[in-house]
Amino acid sequence: MSAVKVETRIGRHTLSIEAGKLAKQADGAVLIRYADTVVLVAAVSGENRMPADFFPLRVDYREMTYAAGKFPGGFYKREGRPTQKEILTGRLMDRPIRPLFPEHYIDEVVITATVLAADLVNDPDILSMIGASASLAISRRIPFLGPTGSVRVAKVDGQNIVNPTHEERERATLNLVVAGTEAAVLMVESEA
Repeated sequence: MSAVKVETRIGRHTLSIEAGKLAKQADGAVLIRYADTVVLVAAVSGENRMPADFFPLRVDYREMTYAAGKFPGGFYKREGRPTQKEILTGRLMDRPIRPLFPEHYIDEVVITATVLAADLVNDPDILSMIGASASLAISRRIPFLGPTGSVRVAKVDGQNIVNPTHEERERATLNLVVAGTEAAVLMVESEA
């Protein structure tokens, strides 16, 4: 696959999706950027070796400390187990894409999102959700009935803000995450 780049303006910044440059051995991989936040999302499929009547989909999301310019020191020299935010973001990524696989498809699929750069202003979780869908959509091997779109909307001082910053989310009276296809809404999560 040759390198492809798609850009569109969402909220205050440009969302950029690049494919064909990194993780070329994956079935589908995209580099997704929003402002100075960058996430690499890769999707890989393999034959299911265990007899199963369920779909073995695994979604991993990792925010490495180096993405924010911090390096673990002292006793802990490496990244540890996933944080609660990483686990919850993995679930956010899983929920909208899981129903878009064929009903009897049972091959193992692993989707990995790694935050490569975090500007500490924009949250990479929505980017990871979009990247998961995009990496599956460009895969030739994985049957995916997508793509999906994802967005976070916050109500701050009576105004709706698309993809709010961390600071805006703290002041928000509504924090809403929506994911879906052109035909249907697949997931809504909010706090108010």
